[in-house]
Amino acid sequence: MDLIDIGANLTHDSFDHDRDAVMQRARDAGVVQMVVTGASREHSPQALKLAQSHPGELFATAGVHPHHASEYTTECDAEMRALHQHPEVVAVGECGLDYFRDFSPRPAQRRAFEMQLQIAAETNKPVFLHQRDAHADFMSVMRGFDGRLGPAVVHCFTGSRDELFDYLDQDWHVGITGWLCDERRGQHLRELVRNIPANRLMIETDAPYLLPRTVKPAPSHRRNEPMYLAHIVEELARDRGEEVAVTAANSTATARAFFGLSG
Repeated sequence: MDLIDIGANLTHDSFDHDRDAVMQRARDAGVVQMVVTGASREHSPQALKLAQSHPGELFATAGVHPHHASEYTTECDAEMRALHQHPEVVAVGECGLDYFRDFSPRPAQRRAFEMQLQIAAETNKPVFLHQRDAHADFMSVMRGFDGRLGPAVVHCFTGSRDELFDYLDQDWHVGITGWLCDERRGQHLRELVRNIPANRLMIETDAPYLLPRTVKPAPSHRRNEPMYLAHIVEELARDRGEEVAVTAANSTATARAFFGLSG
């Protein structure tokens, strides 16, 4: 079974001591390609560098997460535009709004989000989106770009039924993570994932974050890795009432079409 992890933070410093081993464990678990998330001014160039060192296996996004929106200056915008000249960078983002933590002021978040959507509109690249506790403003900003954007994926979906259907009504894609496996916070997703059409559903680990709580035995370090994508797809298939091979094949085909990845 061939899997694609559409969101792995492989530039995170927790992988610095064993990144090659992490990648090998992912391969052994059936993960054939990964999209390395670029989520800041510092890490987006690192994501590109990592993708360039593993052609055909790793790809990158380039963007600035709303947590870091305060760093999105004119100079930063120029840096992001330069990164998007590289073919290994397959999506704009991670970008969006996060009112749960408000690590950057909300006006700065909206400005950074709009500037990155402008890059997507000009390059026609897919957008890799983040939204938490900001649904109304998020939809408002996205509506300002109606008809100007290519494909969009709401990464690491954890929201409500209404939010999910708002996204699906726009023909956006949805990324599902190990949040699905969290009996404290993710139980509602067990029912919701049945509503996502196969050609809109993709899977991701968001490693090193969101270690699936149902992995047994639980690793002592609590670091998530791309190899656990196989566990996520098993849980997802069960909740959708599908064979694991079907969920895996469909999500892989959808990811390749969305990001323009060769098989």
